[in-house]
Amino acid sequence: MTETPGITGHWDIDPSHSRLGFSTRHAMVSRVRGAFNDVSGFADIAEDLANSKAEVIIQTASVDTRTEARDEHLRSADFFDVETYPEIRFVSSAIDEVDESSYIVTGELTIRDMAKTVSVPLELIGIETDPDGNLRAGLEGSRRIDRKDWGVTWNTKLDSGGVLVSDKITLEFELSLIKNLAEAAPADSSETAVQDDAPTETPEPVTEATPAPEADTAAPQEAAPTPEAPESVPPTPVADETAPPTPKAPESAASVAPAAEPVGKEFPPPPPVKPAETPADKPAEKAPEPKQSDAQSSGSAFGKLFGLR
Repeated sequence: MTETPGITGHWDIDPSHSRLGFSTRHAMVSRVRGAFNDVSGFADIAEDLANSKAEVIIQTASVDTRTEARDEHLRSADFFDVETYPEIRFVSSAIDEVDESSYIVTGELTIRDMAKTVSVPLELIGIETDPDGNLRAGLEGSRRIDRKDWGVTWNTKLDSGGVLVSDKITLEFELSLIKNLAEAAPADSSETAVQDDAPTETPEPVTEATPAPEADTAAPQEAAPTPEAPESVPPTPVADETAPPTPKAPESAASVAPAAEPVGKEFPPPPPVKPAETPADKPAEKAPEPKQSDAQSSGSAFGKLFGLR
């Protein structure tokens, strides 16, 4: 058993970074190159290469030689007849390792519904992780075939005796494959047989334990507080109605006796009217004399009455 660590797994062809092309002589003097732009395929590489497989599918209408007139001729019934045979298919039957990085892939190549066995040598260029995190493997190789073996026989003779298109076609493979982690590589048949023969054990039923009832951990409710008795308010003292009234102080004779008007005097004449004075001519006001009390005015009145003044 040949082990190939690092390349095992499921790989998908990345068509945007791969080229499946061909080249041939034209008019016996130049080489014309072309390629197919619509390509898909995969490779399942097991640890035992005998259990590995690969498949490539080419859409014949995608042929491109950079000349539209020539491409239309290749799509016609003279060559690929894309209306009748839309696909070229290769399916591997064996993958052999020649050395550490060289392989030979053998399988059936079907063109125009004619299948022929061919072997294609491929070299593993390397395995790297791209900036997007994809694990990529690069393979390159070529194989020369005779197109007449698949019924592609159209040609035109030249005056020199040669032909316009060579019968020998070189197939060119430049492949970039991305490892698909979701797809598993096929298991070895020997390991599968051992697994199939192994007795199947019936798992014992598992009895789940019934959980014990949970204890009531709720805290007891607190008793309602007893209302406190209202504080006593001292009574407001009530006046004793039987107590004798408080005697009033006697009024003085001066305050009780009526004031006597002066006798023998006439009222003085009214003062003459003076012209209005300006603030500049107005003399400074004198401070008001102190007013006599009622007692003094009463005494003065009695003095005038009895001729004392």
